[in-house]
Amino acid sequence: MAQAFTDQTARAAIESGKITVIDFWATWCGPCIQLGPVVEELAEKYPDVNIGKLNIDENDEVASEFRVRNIPTVLFFKDGELKDRSVGLVSLKVLEDKLNQVIAS
Repeated sequence: MAQAFTDQTARAAIESGKITVIDFWATWCGPCIQLGPVVEELAEKYPDVNIGKLNIDENDEVASEFRVRNIPTVLFFKDGELKDRSVGLVSLKVLEDKLNQVIAS
């Protein structure tokens, strides 16, 4: 199950050095709502990866720090560094491909 990140827990996950995937979303964003189940499925398939969702209306610091301008945006981190991003409504395969590239890097 995907975690519900706050600015503090997202930052801690990124700084842990563990691979972390953050879905930036908002309740009023239709494509974000559609992407939610895809992110949940990704979290189920990759239980050893920190995968979660961050509501930008309630937590905007990390979104600002990484220049998230459009939602949904999914950021991929490894060793505390931003490695890749996906913007807009995408398929599970797109997210899996990006995550697998980050894991392999």
